[in-house]
Amino acid sequence: MPSSRNNPQYLAVVALIASMIIWSVSGIAIKHALAVLPPFTMIILRFVPSVLLMLIIGLICRNNPLFGLQRLQLRDLPLFLIAGFCQPFLYYLLETFTYDALNSPTIAETLLSTSPLLSPVFASVLLRERVTKYNIIGILISTLGVFMLTLLGSAGYSIGNYWGILLAFAAVSAAVVDSIMMRKVPASYSSLSFIFYAQLISLLFFLPIWFVREGPAALDATFVHSTFDHSAITIALLCVAYLTVFASVIAFILFCYALRQIGVTQANAFNNIRPAFTALWMFLFFHETLPLGKWIGMILIIIGLFVCQKREKTTKF
Repeated sequence: MPSSRNNPQYLAVVALIASMIIWSVSGIAIKHALAVLPPFTMIILRFVPSVLLMLIIGLICRNNPLFGLQRLQLRDLPLFLIAGFCQPFLYYLLETFTYDALNSPTIAETLLSTSPLLSPVFASVLLRERVTKYNIIGILISTLGVFMLTLLGSAGYSIGNYWGILLAFAAVSAAVVDSIMMRKVPASYSSLSFIFYAQLISLLFFLPIWFVREGPAALDATFVHSTFDHSAITIALLCVAYLTVFASVIAFILFCYALRQIGVTQANAFNNIRPAFTALWMFLFFHETLPLGKWIGMILIIIGLFVCQKREKTTKF
């Protein structure tokens, strides 16, 4: 790992770790929010405020290279349309139902963090990104640790609805394509601009589905004629607020910045630490068991990340 704090790669690693810590709580927040809110209503309550928040920040920090909001050029619209459709729209649609289908947030996080396995192929073929033997070895070591967390995730290896597994891998594929779009969009767009336009386009996909499937009646049923007590509704809204500000805005901006600095393969490798953090939160706050095998899995994940970030690049994928 780089030692200088002025080194862009060092800053990228810090940004990636911060984003993964934020996202590692997302599964827990989604699970609690879905206990009260219908899925599409939760998504709308999450993304409408996040788009408005980024618009305000982008206009205030117009000249900032990270947080400024640049005008969308027509020639770049196809890239943003693909990005917005893949993530947040398709990814969060699939992610939400993944968490709903699987028993444990830890297992869901594990399956949703397997993007490093697909990233080298996509990055090499579509971006001509150089993928080294250290990238491959590190990803394999880290992924072994991830699957140790999965296999030891719950008693009797109970996963839940197996459709959740297919939904998780479909979500991962959408996320990898979105990562490719982040690299292909011109560097003249700030990280906030990319996330803002992608989420705005995604919101245009979400709104018609929400109106057809749930609509304003879901808001009335949840907040006006609710069968839930006030504490449950308050917890759900706090979870949505966390998802809005931290998971949908801050973490995405940090991830976009880092990915542009170090590339798709190395950036997506950090997705492997998400289930490790989730397992820790579940252990500390929800008393989910954390046996020795899980600790070994976490150590393997960290070792794999160190190997993946080695600079010597001698072998192409």
